[in-house]
Amino acid sequence: METGRGVGGGARAKRHVLWRRASVTQRRASRLDPVLRALIWATAAGVIFSLLNTLMRGLVFQLTPFQTQFLRYVFGLLVMLPLVARAGWRAYMPQSIRGQFVRGIVHTLGLCMWFTAIPHITLADTTAIGFTGPIFIMLGAAWFFGEKMRWERWLASLIGFTGVLIVVAPKLAAAGGGYSLLMLASAPVFAASFLITKGLTRYERPEVIVLWQSITIMLLSLPLAIPGWQWPTAWQWAAFLLCGLLGSTGHYCLTRSFSVADISATQSVKFLDLVWASLLGWIVFSDTPSQSTLIGGAVICASTIWIARRETRGAAR
Repeated sequence: METGRGVGGGARAKRHVLWRRASVTQRRASRLDPVLRALIWATAAGVIFSLLNTLMRGLVFQLTPFQTQFLRYVFGLLVMLPLVARAGWRAYMPQSIRGQFVRGIVHTLGLCMWFTAIPHITLADTTAIGFTGPIFIMLGAAWFFGEKMRWERWLASLIGFTGVLIVVAPKLAAAGGGYSLLMLASAPVFAASFLITKGLTRYERPEVIVLWQSITIMLLSLPLAIPGWQWPTAWQWAAFLLCGLLGSTGHYCLTRSFSVADISATQSVKFLDLVWASLLGWIVFSDTPSQSTLIGGAVICASTIWIARRETRGAAR
């Protein structure tokens, strides 16, 4: 009996030690600085969106761009329906439906440009051109939200933008440069969409914003998808289901990053997307990154690492 109590007591003591370690880990995680948490959420979103863009680029080669756009958001809505059914529709009703539709209209416009251009541009170049977005986002955040623009953020963005120019400039002068310009034109439109999202996070939960993004873009994209409609194969349906899962998860991570810190503080991490896009483009589409892409990517990564360290140290003080 004493041996049994000793074994039981030892097991209880071990569980108590494990519980204390877990609680310490949870407390440490909860004490993470908001900027660092926002950077982690934004980095996760970048990886997920790179996977999503790779998958959608493959689908655009098989179906029309607008049908691909429509079905991507149909399945973005479908993967969230179990969560809505569990919590009830009332829990996902927004406080401002008008705000959700305004965001949906702006984002749909950017998507139309993006999906039209993406079949004609490599994944790495698509991502690099999209890096002009943080410049517009930080300008808008300073103008509309009064966010403080420390010199480190401006410097990191300018260095990163220099890297983008190194990547993009040779492509603009080559054949198909019009599609590069169309992709470039989508950057300020997406920036406006993300600024609206930041505004919505002040009174809407991230999951509500993501759900209504899918609803609004699906409705707005349907008239564009009908004229060239082709019935997808079983594999394409499965790919769209994965797109929906990746898209909803990515936008949730991005919205979480906007909700815990200044939007301008998260933009430097976006430059890391070029690394993921270059690797996936090379693996999936055999798109070998050009010398300008590699040089520009090195400049972009340097600025990202530097600003991430500065943000973390500044928050610690």
